[in-house]
Amino acid sequence: MPTPVVILNGFLGSGKTTLLQNLLAQAGRAGLAVGVVVNDMSELDVDGVLVGESAYFEERDGLFQTIASCVLSSRKGIGELDAALAKLRAVGPLDLVIIETSGSCHPMPLVRFFQTSDAHRLTGILTLVDSAMIEQDYAGGERIFPTMQRNLQQQTRDTTNLLVEQVMFCSDLILTKADRLGAGRLQAIASAVHQLNPFVTVRSVAWGSLSLDDVLALPGYDFDRVAKLIDELSPTFDADAEEDQPYNLATRVIKDDRPFHPQRLWDTCQQQLGQHIYRSKGFFYLPTRDNVSLLWNQAAGGIDLELVGYWRAGIVDNPKSNLDEAERTALRERLAAEEGRFGDRRCHLTIIGDAAQVDRFAETLAGCFLTDDEIKQWQAGDDFPDPWPANCVATPG
Repeated sequence: MPTPVVILNGFLGSGKTTLLQNLLAQAGRAGLAVGVVVNDMSELDVDGVLVGESAYFEERDGLFQTIASCVLSSRKGIGELDAALAKLRAVGPLDLVIIETSGSCHPMPLVRFFQTSDAHRLTGILTLVDSAMIEQDYAGGERIFPTMQRNLQQQTRDTTNLLVEQVMFCSDLILTKADRLGAGRLQAIASAVHQLNPFVTVRSVAWGSLSLDDVLALPGYDFDRVAKLIDELSPTFDADAEEDQPYNLATRVIKDDRPFHPQRLWDTCQQQLGQHIYRSKGFFYLPTRDNVSLLWNQAAGGIDLELVGYWRAGIVDNPKSNLDEAERTALRERLAAEEGRFGDRRCHLTIIGDAAQVDRFAETLAGCFLTDDEIKQWQAGDDFPDPWPANCVATPG
């Protein structure tokens, strides 16, 4: 029997990882065997790290595969997807396979791939649309059609084409971050986006709260409905099949062992985040809370900070940590082997945006790290202005 496959598709920062984690939690409670493939166009696979550390995979070896440094819609990506699915099949019978695509992935090459697959049955493409982004960047959806018409007239393709075509190929349209908008605005956005694909239902979710039972009950993807669309778009994709970073998107990775200056980081986020920096994500720390590892999660003009763990370097120096002297000595020896100057503390971020803007933002971010003099102040215990909320969750801008 072919294994059912569901694809989570959607533009950068639309909430695919949050939804996937929610579905995996439900699968764990139900005792289901779910294979997962996560794709990230950047070499720094933050989503893969977050999903791979889910409790679901602690006792389920082989059910998680990652594909990084390319998009699944490229020829390289399709080849790696085929290999990843083969590894999942080798584990044994699965109740479901979930594929989380990168935000820059066009669904059409995946549709063509599964249309000819004997081992898998594509049951649905769930396209997630960030309702807050539509409100901010497309005036609640009113600017989507005019932008597409302009692109057609100028014979150009950009991220608006990607967003529209992701919706056109979906079997289920999901508006995410519904908690950030009032009911009236959400309804207006739903109506505007639904015009792109009137054949599907629209549902809204907050915090990835989609029922796994609904996903398992998907009847099967309707390949006939998109046959004409595939014929129209195939020449374009066949010509660009080797492109791993399409739509004039570029990625940059920042790696540093220094903490960010809290005030400079806040000011940068206030002043420079916008529609040309589509996504940035990763792990970092601040000198004002240098014992905790923070998750940086930015989409469009909003950024959330979440506490994801504690640095071992912070634990070993904390007199309140429940370690005896032997454990403390062993931990210090382990930290001494780390590459960074500050134990295991580090900042690793990936930035995805318009090729003309991403370097400028990356350079500005790099200027937010502590200088040598500020590092001395930090190590001497000096204070730094820190406008970020104490609960580590904020949305400036």
